[in-house]
Amino acid sequence: MLNYVWAALIFLGLSAAIISDLKDSAADTYRDGKFLTAYYKPEREAIQTGKKIPAVITVSADAAKKFYSKEISNDIVFKSQVAIDSNLTADAVLIITDDVPSIIKTIAKSSGKPNDITAVIKFSKSCGAGMPGNIEIKFEEISFAKMNEVTSSLLDYVDKAVTISIGLVGVMAFWLGIMKIADSAGVISMISRVLSPLIRKLFPDVPKNHPAIGAMVMNISANILGLGNAATPFGLKAMEELDKINPEKGTATNAMCMFLTINTAGMTLIPATAIALRAAAGSSEPSCIIGTSLFGSGCATVMGIIAAKILENFPLKGKSFFSMLKENSNLFLLLVFIIGVIAAFFFFGGNVVFASPSLQGSLTANIIKLISVITIPGLIIFFITLGFINKVKVYEQFIEGAKEGFNIAIKIIPYLVAMLGAIAIFRAGGAMDWLVYLLRYVTDPLGMPAEALPMALMRPLSGSGSLAVMAEIMSFHGPDSFIGKLVSTFYGSSETTFYVLAVYFGSVQIKKTRHALAAGLIADIAGMLGALFIVRMLLR
Repeated sequence: MLNYVWAALIFLGLSAAIISDLKDSAADTYRDGKFLTAYYKPEREAIQTGKKIPAVITVSADAAKKFYSKEISNDIVFKSQVAIDSNLTADAVLIITDDVPSIIKTIAKSSGKPNDITAVIKFSKSCGAGMPGNIEIKFEEISFAKMNEVTSSLLDYVDKAVTISIGLVGVMAFWLGIMKIADSAGVISMISRVLSPLIRKLFPDVPKNHPAIGAMVMNISANILGLGNAATPFGLKAMEELDKINPEKGTATNAMCMFLTINTAGMTLIPATAIALRAAAGSSEPSCIIGTSLFGSGCATVMGIIAAKILENFPLKGKSFFSMLKENSNLFLLLVFIIGVIAAFFFFGGNVVFASPSLQGSLTANIIKLISVITIPGLIIFFITLGFINKVKVYEQFIEGAKEGFNIAIKIIPYLVAMLGAIAIFRAGGAMDWLVYLLRYVTDPLGMPAEALPMALMRPLSGSGSLAVMAEIMSFHGPDSFIGKLVSTFYGSSETTFYVLAVYFGSVQIKKTRHALAAGLIADIAGMLGALFIVRMLLR
């Protein structure tokens, strides 16, 4: 399934970019080769021709609006360096600020220098010697702006993929070392015995007391406590152990699919990243999304588990995509039915009045924050102390576990590069905008604002991308607006499904992912709808 998803992301992204560039060329969107009227004011007189002088160049809003045929409300002001010559023309370097319109930023990015733009200036005789006056200005010509953006974004994302993988080395080595101590001290088996009734129901194919059980328990516990860095090493260790009992190497087992579905649901007590971003954006109640995020991620977890249990009874068949659709028509009809039931529940449930209060009280938030802060040092002290009590050679066991962390982190680089690169092309090419436009007909009846759709779509694709989208939306609408609270809850109600699948399946070379992606996306949809439902009820 990931083969089709990966190829579709690339194909749609490139197609959108090409169509956009052809459309811009036909419409002369960037007005290449044409002069725009502006006002020139040097900060000092030109002492000698050919010497650069600082100046302020202002394009009125009316002139820019007429020139580009776009809605521009404010004057465009450039700080610049201008070299006057004797022919009443000059080359200028204009500094790009956050206040300039997006079309000017696009021209700058396409030139390869997003922070400045090169322009040609034609002076009138009244200011030919460097005096203030009206001028004509022509920006540098660009072509294939969207494709240039795709290339730049692709290079940026694949670099991030390697950075992420290398950055995991230290964290994974440390936590797998600690986990080895815990395993030798009997902690994992102790926790597994406590949770064994639930684990046995969720993972009936995993033998009792198998090492995979302990790793999965630690991973799920770390995720619930919001310890993302600690959860990943445990999760990768769990996948490694599950692969040891995999009868068909390269194909995901039911246990693997269920485990990753729970991971992609992203249930957590405190969405620390979203809260921190809300606080940085000036929110008066940054922690008000704790209760709504818990509800949304709870919906995602429950529906993800149900979907995984149902879908594991419908093994995917077919050698090609179209034959797969034909031979598994019942499966896809079932998926449509499940999604429809979820949407109907939240749509018709919008009139239900909740009796229980939100978990946004300061006392609750402080207790959860305290738990999150003390958990990591508490676990380290507890495991090492218990190791000494049980006469475990803690240092030797730590080194033994840490060796595994390095190998796993390096092994996932190709998978991350492939998936993040495809996501970069899909987003930068403009296919995301297409999807937003199409889905509005579904989301509008549910009461989901169109402005929140990019966040809902980006969250399963990219953690850093969704964080950037959330920050952008909150900066425009405000963190305490309905939309600001909604996108913050979206972030805390699910995980980056494609990232999780790429990393975890990549660590054990799984190529046939079976129903893991379908169950994960159902969990994402349930989480987003649950977030929309609870935010409308409690935080509107």
